[in-house]
Amino acid sequence: MDILHLVDRLEELFNESSSVPLTHKVMMDEGRLLDLIDQMRLAIPEEIKKSQQIISQKERIIAQAHEEANRTIELAKEQCQKLVERDEIVQKAQVMAEDIINKAREENNQIKQEADFYAIDSLEHLEIEMTKILAQVRNGIQTLKYDKTSEKTQSGGSRNGNQQN
Repeated sequence: MDILHLVDRLEELFNESSSVPLTHKVMMDEGRLLDLIDQMRLAIPEEIKKSQQIISQKERIIAQAHEEANRTIELAKEQCQKLVERDEIVQKAQVMAEDIINKAREENNQIKQEADFYAIDSLEHLEIEMTKILAQVRNGIQTLKYDKTSEKTQSGGSRNGNQQN
């Protein structure tokens, strides 16, 4: 399940919760909340899998570029060999072959650079999203801890207040 969807569900659970009168606290269904937290824990590895898929995709693109470059280089060598056999155009053949090889190398470098940029951009975006999610989860946990601490403090204070009356 998408982690952002789970964060939306957490917010929905918060919005559906009952507020405690005269406080900034809410009462939430503990079972639903814990279930949501468990689902979030399971969803985060999915986000990591996505980043691994992006890296694999980049590696496939690079491998394809290498294969294409190698095929182009081999083709250039074959063409060069054929041209060399014709003595009248030996010099032209060498120049053409070198141009083809250089172009193949440039294309290979460009494809690799584009794949690197794509992977970096995707991973940076994923990092930003995961940082936001982590901050939201931590904020939710802190809110719940604060609410629990406040409830204990208030229930302790009510007992003392009842004893005075």
